Amino acid sequence: MMKGRTTMEVGADGVAVITIINPPVNSLSLDVLQSLRASFDEALRRNDVKAIVVTGAKGKFSGGFDITAFGGIQKGKTESPKRGYVAVEVLTDIVEAARKPSVAAIDGLALGGGLEVAMACHARISTSNAQLGLPELQLGIIPGFGVRGSEAHDLGLVDAVVPANELLSTARRWALEIVERRKPWVSSLYKTDKLEPLGEAREILKFARAQARKQAPNLRHPQVCIDVIEEGIASGPRAGLWKEADAFEELLRSDTCKSLVHIFFAQRGTSKVPGVTDLGLSPRRIKKVAVIGGGLMGSGIATALILSSYPVVLKEVNNKLLEAGIGRVKANLQSRVKKGKMTEEKFGKTMSLIQGSLDYDNFRDVDIVIEAVIENVSLKQQIFADLEKFCPPHCILASNTSTIDLNLIGEKTRSQDRIVGAHFFSPAHIMPLLEIVRTQKTSPQVIVDVLDLGKKIKKTPVIVGNCTGFAVNRMFFPYTQAAMLLVEHGTDLYKIDRAITKFGMPMGPFRLVDLVGFGVGIATAMQYIEHFPDRTYKSMIIPLMQEDKRAGESTRKGFYLYDDKRKASPDPELKKYIEKAREISGISVDPKIANLPEKDITEMIFFPVVNEACRVLAEGIAVKASDLDIAGVMGMGFPPYRGGILFWADMLGSKYIYSRLEEWSKQYGGFFKPCTYMAEKAAKGAPLSSGPMEQAKSRM
Repeated sequence: MMKGRTTMEVGADGVAVITIINPPVNSLSLDVLQSLRASFDEALRRNDVKAIVVTGAKGKFSGGFDITAFGGIQKGKTESPKRGYVAVEVLTDIVEAARKPSVAAIDGLALGGGLEVAMACHARISTSNAQLGLPELQLGIIPGFGVRGSEAHDLGLVDAVVPANELLSTARRWALEIVERRKPWVSSLYKTDKLEPLGEAREILKFARAQARKQAPNLRHPQVCIDVIEEGIASGPRAGLWKEADAFEELLRSDTCKSLVHIFFAQRGTSKVPGVTDLGLSPRRIKKVAVIGGGLMGSGIATALILSSYPVVLKEVNNKLLEAGIGRVKANLQSRVKKGKMTEEKFGKTMSLIQGSLDYDNFRDVDIVIEAVIENVSLKQQIFADLEKFCPPHCILASNTSTIDLNLIGEKTRSQDRIVGAHFFSPAHIMPLLEIVRTQKTSPQVIVDVLDLGKKIKKTPVIVGNCTGFAVNRMFFPYTQAAMLLVEHGTDLYKIDRAITKFGMPMGPFRLVDLVGFGVGIATAMQYIEHFPDRTYKSMIIPLMQEDKRAGESTRKGFYLYDDKRKASPDPELKKYIEKAREISGISVDPKIANLPEKDITEMIFFPVVNEACRVLAEGIAVKASDLDIAGVMGMGFPPYRGGILFWADMLGSKYIYSRLEEWSKQYGGFFKPCTYMAEKAAKGAPLSSGPMEQAKSRM
């Protein structure tokens, strides 16, 4: 494998063009940085070189530091570069301090370290669509923001914006004009024209600290980023650089950075599926999509498709429902217009891609159908039997079911090889996850096609096997049930929601049940009672509340009370339902559970989820543990800075989790009983994410 490098060509005009080459995004590995340093040394040595232009090969300046190197350093496999090697030695003391001027010619992207290289140059010329940003906060290090080339020009980050075909010639001319003193020779490190006086700057940073604490209370690195900025303002740029170098080293080894780097690679690894994506199959082109059902899910799926320029046929059973479905799609797009994310012209063009239908006449040339009707087995079976008659033989038949066995859905067809699950999460045009569910009969070509479609509509696809709840809902079914168990044994439900949101979830289990609605909650719970009776906790709290016409947020009364603006507030009336449920279950308040600290609440809610994730992995429902980490982060909002459910569990250790579950199962029953897979891993002190000992009986 060829190492990353830079090349240098000197033109007749005396400008040395140094090009960064490290496909696919010209990332800055240590090899590239050493080569960049050598190229600069040579350019400075040569008498025929008057000025320097730095650019990237194939229309991309640089995607930043090589993140694979982070993982190597964190695991102790790669030696860390010496303190300050990149920021001080290469970028400041060689590039910025060079006695010949350099200009960065930016196209495509200049992210992270790539933008830092550009900022070390004495001027920056960019194309209008180039992406400039410092996204490292997403990896648990510093710093973080991002803009387009045109906006970067307005901010003063780049000096000129030009078309791509004029980029190099403009940069060369600019570099020579710096030599001739017709353009300013500026060292970015010493630019202070946009800095406020120290006292004022400190007030701004104090406000920024408070904002960061509010938005990311569990994260330290945004605060460190502000500390580094303050050091640079108060003690001068070099002091700031050294503080940044030390902070970077420390943060690189933090749990947060390890977790976020894991998520970065796990997200990119979900589309690698042994026995499917390694067969050399190319995805077939999908030219037209049909969606059956214009409810919340169907309209969201249709929105996601037309936003990525796919023509869509939306089918409903009558005009009233069809108009409502098209209306939902329209409202989804209008919301984007209101937020300034879409122009009126684009809105019109996008809406023109959807057509309504009350029959299957328009299905004769569709390449994929996504069924999104209510969870009713006989209805879905009838639809799939009809689809087989009306759709072309190559057409993929997909269901958005969240619980029903796909084999059952396709039972009355002879097309099992093209039946697949395409499980979106609500709202489908916003939530980033797509579970692609395969049965033992689904053909690899169909999976490759749906993977490609998923990526094109900007989803992260995860391949899972066919079982009740698939990956996300199956893993997280104990999440709400554990919360119910705790409440019946004496924990205050609002304390549970507070503890879980403090841990980093977008909302606690009770707020989530209100949002989803009690009807959906009970329907899915029935599936788990039927399929996993040994470990399902049956609580009467929700059925009792339902009897009193409470259904969650939609009725303004659930576990919380809701005002006109959907603001939730606690409801003192809930005590009567909880007490009645305790009577039915024959449970009395346990003083220990009533006074649980937040750490114990979090563990009693999430360790059963970890336990179920282990079963999903052991049964071969998931391809790999990292897929379950991504599924939990993108489907349920598990905090990415904790690395996903199994990555987080491995930080705590399999022995610890096993011992806690074992202890609780003796006190509170089979709901907490550790599964065999966990017991095996704990006995050996092995990571839970290491996969089954022997080839699991795969349901894929």
